[in-house]
Amino acid sequence: MQTHLADFIRHTPQGREAEAILRKCVHCGFCTATCPTYQLLGDELDGPRGRIYLVKQMLEGDSYTIKTRTHLDRCLTCRACETTCPSGVEYHRLIDIGRALAEEKLPRSAGQRLLRFALREFLPRRWLFTPAMRLGQLFRPLLPAALKAKVPPRQKSVPVTRRAHPRRMLMLAGCVQPAMAPNINDAAVRVLDRLGITLIEAQEGKNRAGCCGAVRYHLHDQAAALDEARCNIDVWWPQIEAGAEAVVITASGCGAHVREYGYLLQHDARYAAKAARISLLTRDIAEVVAGEKDALLELLRKSAAVTRRKIAFHAPCSLQHGMQVCGVVEDILQAAGCALTPVADGHLCCGSAGTYSILQSEISLKLRENKLAALHAGAPEKIVSANIGCIAHLQEGTPTPVSHWIELLDRQLGA
Repeated sequence: MQTHLADFIRHTPQGREAEAILRKCVHCGFCTATCPTYQLLGDELDGPRGRIYLVKQMLEGDSYTIKTRTHLDRCLTCRACETTCPSGVEYHRLIDIGRALAEEKLPRSAGQRLLRFALREFLPRRWLFTPAMRLGQLFRPLLPAALKAKVPPRQKSVPVTRRAHPRRMLMLAGCVQPAMAPNINDAAVRVLDRLGITLIEAQEGKNRAGCCGAVRYHLHDQAAALDEARCNIDVWWPQIEAGAEAVVITASGCGAHVREYGYLLQHDARYAAKAARISLLTRDIAEVVAGEKDALLELLRKSAAVTRRKIAFHAPCSLQHGMQVCGVVEDILQAAGCALTPVADGHLCCGSAGTYSILQSEISLKLRENKLAALHAGAPEKIVSANIGCIAHLQEGTPTPVSHWIELLDRQLGA
């Protein structure tokens, strides 16, 4: 693709990166075949190729319009197009550059600014979100139906015994997951403990690893998002120097973002090398469990809790397209005695996509309807996934139980 970037951005780091990405695109259109919004809306400008043209026009100094921003807003950043692209176009990085430019040139209405401010300031702060969630759960029977759907019932906790093993790994607890589904991380601790690995949530002084930064980054507060990344690195680094093998993530949305730390902080002289190291050490919990396959199979062989279960697995976009972890969870579940039902169009997004389900609710609900139809086609007794956002979003639309696959494995091992 030929480019003629405008002077205001041509010689900036963003401009040089955008130009390199644009020039990889060969207009083939393979990306439209796997784009959820294009499949749903049928508009070229609601597909990756169309949005690439819109960003190109902005970077070349053409007029900015609300229509342009609307098409960029509708992108889920699911990255299915990247998995499909034969030219290796790093679409998600280009769309981030385009969105940042649109935010600067096209101020939003007061209502939109307030909503986005509330989301990026409330969700990442556990000390705010957790008490609010607990209060909502307490009064859940009295809540309006729309709000009640957003508040999952409080989980009954299962005691966790943390034993010391020679092998240690770090865990990112996350911001909303500990309040919404605390048993996910507890299950991860128990499973890895059985496999001879100590999973710890690191703390350095009064600080502990918090939000990965994805919420703020995608709501146009990149500076604060990078500060969150630096804080996490500062907390993890002493443990990494002391021999921690990996940073384990149980929410694939967070995992996909933490793997970007090296890229996001590449121009930060103090943090570039550390961030690159963190990116290399970041593992989804599925990758860790799969790496201990022999030990896992032996545990399952001895477990009296293993039962045959009919399960539908929803692979989050952040897992299969962001982290490029494909087929790993399915292998683990089958080894654990689960019969996986077929799920058509498994590459398509469920519509959760971080705050997308709030900001683009109409499209999100249509995508969820399609996804649940595919998941229910095999009449599973349970749906499992690998990302808290997807789990909560899907559960709102179905009476079939939806949980994290690590919780199911934990039960199969006898929790």
